[in-house]
Amino acid sequence: MKTSLARALEASLGARVTGHVRAGGGSIHEAFVVSLSDGRRVFVKTRDDADHETFAIESEGLSWLREGLSSSSEGLRVPRVLAVLSSPHALVLEAFEEGRPTRQSDEALGRGLAQLHGSLAAGARFGFHRANDLATIRFDNTPRADWPTFYGEERLLPLLARVERRGLASTRLRRGLERVIARLPSLAGPPERAARLHGDLWSGNASVDADGRPVIFDPAVFAGHREIDLAMMSLFGGFSPRVFAAYDERWPRAPGHEERVPLYQLLPLLAHVVLFGASYVGSVESALARLA
Repeated sequence: MKTSLARALEASLGARVTGHVRAGGGSIHEAFVVSLSDGRRVFVKTRDDADHETFAIESEGLSWLREGLSSSSEGLRVPRVLAVLSSPHALVLEAFEEGRPTRQSDEALGRGLAQLHGSLAAGARFGFHRANDLATIRFDNTPRADWPTFYGEERLLPLLARVERRGLASTRLRRGLERVIARLPSLAGPPERAARLHGDLWSGNASVDADGRPVIFDPAVFAGHREIDLAMMSLFGGFSPRVFAAYDERWPRAPGHEERVPLYQLLPLLAHVVLFGASYVGSVESALARLA
């Protein structure tokens, strides 16, 4: 860990850095668990090329998720933000000791996620009040009154434009996606209230603490269709069927949700094309074929 980061942590947190270990931070950030002279341990993520908004955006997203769990957490936990540093850019969160998933933690995740999704006031618009990031992809999040319009104009079309700029939009991908966007009012499922979404809920952004409570982090929040989070969870695996069963016990998904999975997996798959390249184009084309 750089000396400049240690000094900024000490100034912000009011305690000396006494040690640190590198932690898993994904492919974008560096991450550390830092020990302080007052006995605290904190989680720090940093990135040299982060702009001045990057960690403020993530901080706000975590706080927004915590708001959705404020009345009754159902066991689900979102880490508290302790500081956002500007020089160097970093985010400081409460650290937690990792535990092992159990039947109880799986069920708590499913119930807690259903509660989180249902925590917005009736009539909330789809979107978010500011731009924010999915990994390094920044979305405008302009609020919309209906979900098909938001999903098409604020997610799928911007991602298609980015894929095209990278020269990765095959004819099959482009035409297939344009057909899906035109059909969104009929494909998107029954109208639902806007849900408070994590927005990037794969297994690498979820864990269990030492007390057996599920923890979610690294969000890309917005108000959207709740099947977005659930489709993402099933894309790369890592979540027990008990999670989904507990979710449906608390808030059953609408009929036809199985057929909508490829529709809502288009968001993370297109993002992977933008972030990681041509190896994901075939996955996007396969999802589009299932919607034809």
